[in-house]
Amino acid sequence: MLMMRLGVVVLVLLACLHIVVRGDEATTAEARKVVADFEAKFKPLETAANLAWWQANITGREEDFKKKVEAQNKIDDMLADPKAFAKIKALKQSKKIDDPIIARAIDVIYLKYLEKQVPADLLRKIVEKMNEVEKKFNVFRANVDGKELTDNQVRNVLRGSRSSKDRQRVWEASKKVGEIVEADLKELVRLRNQAAQKLGFKNFHDLQLFLNEQDSDELMKLFDELDELTREPFIAAKKDIDKRLALQCRVRVDDLMPWHYHDPFFQQTPAVFEGNIDAPYQKIDLVKITQDFYNGINLPVDSVVARSDLFEKRGKSPHAFCIDIDRDGDVRVLCNVVGNEQWMSTLLHEFGHAVYSSKYIPDSLPYVLRAESHILTTEGIAMMFERLAKKRAWIEKMGGVVVNPKAFDEAADKMQRYQLLIFSRWCQVMLRFEKAMYENPEQDLSDLWWGLVEKYQMLKRPEGRKAPDYASKIHIVVAPVYYHNYMMGELFASQLHHAIAKEVYKGADPKTVIYVKNEQVGRFLRAKVFNPGKTMTWNVLTKFATGEPLSAKAFAADFKGE
Repeated sequence: MLMMRLGVVVLVLLACLHIVVRGDEATTAEARKVVADFEAKFKPLETAANLAWWQANITGREEDFKKKVEAQNKIDDMLADPKAFAKIKALKQSKKIDDPIIARAIDVIYLKYLEKQVPADLLRKIVEKMNEVEKKFNVFRANVDGKELTDNQVRNVLRGSRSSKDRQRVWEASKKVGEIVEADLKELVRLRNQAAQKLGFKNFHDLQLFLNEQDSDELMKLFDELDELTREPFIAAKKDIDKRLALQCRVRVDDLMPWHYHDPFFQQTPAVFEGNIDAPYQKIDLVKITQDFYNGINLPVDSVVARSDLFEKRGKSPHAFCIDIDRDGDVRVLCNVVGNEQWMSTLLHEFGHAVYSSKYIPDSLPYVLRAESHILTTEGIAMMFERLAKKRAWIEKMGGVVVNPKAFDEAADKMQRYQLLIFSRWCQVMLRFEKAMYENPEQDLSDLWWGLVEKYQMLKRPEGRKAPDYASKIHIVVAPVYYHNYMMGELFASQLHHAIAKEVYKGADPKTVIYVKNEQVGRFLRAKVFNPGKTMTWNVLTKFATGEPLSAKAFAADFKGE
């Protein structure tokens, strides 16, 4: 059955890419050997690096971060080999490989090598600097009157305090990490641009898009369309939010500032509605609910939970992520769970990444293709599941207790719709800031940042503020040119969810589909998304899984609500 499914994948790959096979046996045999040799060398190095990265993030210890750098340097040394790269490049350009799976593997390996074809000392400088900055983020805690606050505590103040003064102090304290890493970020931008230019690219932003098989002009066209699509609905949503926030914070609408919006970056919907969507999650075991849900759709995650680190502790990264250690099923999640809707959403999100990994991607695929098709497709899966946390029917069926259903439904529905709009506008800021920063790193980056925040998020710039607030967003520093994929992931999430409603639920209204205890959902995802692994590019996979190219059509239907 597995080989039959992979055969279907190969046929679809050939059809979608319009490949005409004119290869020869010798070239194909050589390519197959190169792919096998790559796995033999790369897999142990990547596994060691992933284990070191995991350990550094759960402990925050100096020695663990040092091991993380050493492990990454070994990978870079391997991928920097010019002779190996020349051989792979020649195979790629020959167009004589008659096995589409092996040809795709060569394409992916080529992109891995390309990024590292720069001087070894430059690569090491970039890795060491990134490691320093990541460590600073992990150990940073906002300090207010000598008291250190975790990220969860910062958000609690921004959500719950009635004092604008206290909100401002905590918001400003949370931004101090930007001042700590500002110089490091600017140095990283310089080094990254230097590396990109040595490879023939204008800047690091252009290089990263190429490595991720994306086109800059098409990307900006998509985001321009999203701007048009979301601007007026966002203005209406923000007007509603501002009115409620002003009452909650006891200020005039005109006096609302960034620290009034419950989230340090206004990337999430403020909790300003009558229904308390955190309440159902304060008395239940969020981790067990997560396990029960994924088990119910025939995508068990018990082994992932057993390997994971899910609660707060000193020195540990305050964020959340999923990592596939070895592409052989050792998948782990890091979280800092407390009992609220945000962490229920986060658990569903991160374990969504977990099921779209070597946990359920066929081990018959070459190692290099035993991964998600693209950043945006794995983010899309995670986001699709994350949205369930705001659905009352899902909570009730999974064991939660909802008080005042009418109020909850109204709050959750608005928060979900507003969330899509708010996040869309936030992603505009991130994409355009990074693009402009790498194009001209010498400009006033603080002014650039706040100009984009004003234009797309419509927040007021604090008077006279010149702090490097842009540097307080960890993705800009240690996960560069990544964030736009979150927005494309939202588009993929909506489109895939609509496809599941059509195919699995026989045309049901997507708003009513919650997946609970439906094993057909797991089977659909395995067949349409997980089984292909990385054999397909993201745009080919999107059409294979949903029947259409990626667009904003389904997303628009989702944020319009009832």
